[in-house]
Amino acid sequence: MAENSTRVVEFILMGFQVHAELQLCLFFVFLAFYLITMGGNLGMILLIQSDPQLQTPMYFFLSHLSFLDICYSSVIVPQLLETLRTEKTVITYERCATQFFFFTFYGSTECFLLAVMAYDRYVAVCNPLLYATAMTPQTRLGLVAAAYAGAMVNSVVRTGCTFSISFCKSNQVDFFFCDLPPLLKLACSETRPREQVIYLFAFLVIILSVSVILISYMFIIWAILKIQTAGGKARTFSTCTSHMMAVALFFGTLIFIYLKGNMGKSLWEDKIVSMFYTVIIPMLNPMIYSLRNKEVQEALKKVFKRFVRVSQAEKGWCFIRPEVPASHALSF
Repeated sequence: MAENSTRVVEFILMGFQVHAELQLCLFFVFLAFYLITMGGNLGMILLIQSDPQLQTPMYFFLSHLSFLDICYSSVIVPQLLETLRTEKTVITYERCATQFFFFTFYGSTECFLLAVMAYDRYVAVCNPLLYATAMTPQTRLGLVAAAYAGAMVNSVVRTGCTFSISFCKSNQVDFFFCDLPPLLKLACSETRPREQVIYLFAFLVIILSVSVILISYMFIIWAILKIQTAGGKARTFSTCTSHMMAVALFFGTLIFIYLKGNMGKSLWEDKIVSMFYTVIIPMLNPMIYSLRNKEVQEALKKVFKRFVRVSQAEKGWCFIRPEVPASHALSF
């Protein structure tokens, strides 16, 4: 516990504060989730890079989404596992600020990237003949770079505003990572002006991203309604369902925790929701895109068949008995 006159130089992450048996159970559950997240997203990246049919703009953006999910989860989950293992974790002021910065950076980038992916689907559905010329490699890189640049600005501003606040009430953070609501509860100086800037930037990121997504899907739905055949409508709409599910999961939880009126008043509720979008959603994204996408399924089938052929060839090689020359057989 820090004194009111002493500047906090380290924080204590209190985690979930449950019984030791449940702590251990949660540790193995989240460890399993993290391994699935890493394996699923890394597998998606390798699959996209290895299959020529997946060398399209949509899968280029999807590979970046998988990369962001790996980084986003890795900023939070190892810290969560350490806190669960030790019941509470001491973290330095600088490490806390660094975690907050990268958590905000990767989360903001994912917001912008989901908006970019919606724009990509708009071009593919509404202007299919111009898709190849509109989504050139340079355009793809430019859109991804813009997503990272916008996220960088948001992260710098939010981190600067948050950690320019004086923390001296306590150094015990009632959370499992350095997030905004529990940190604000430790402030001993006036936080309202900085909070307004922080929430303004969060609002701008979410509103800008959601606006691009909604406008893109308005045009997509209008284009689908013009298709005469039911089969054509279904095929066109199926190219967007995975993205729509990812958007609903990610932005639904973000809007709930960052724009709800009682933010920070129920930290246990905030813990559950934060756990969902920092742990669960990065694990679900590769499943959503693999289970709902026929091209990804076909690529997975190719990999599986290739693996089976290699395994059968290795087994066949092991069980082939070398022929014994007749002269050697007579000598025995």
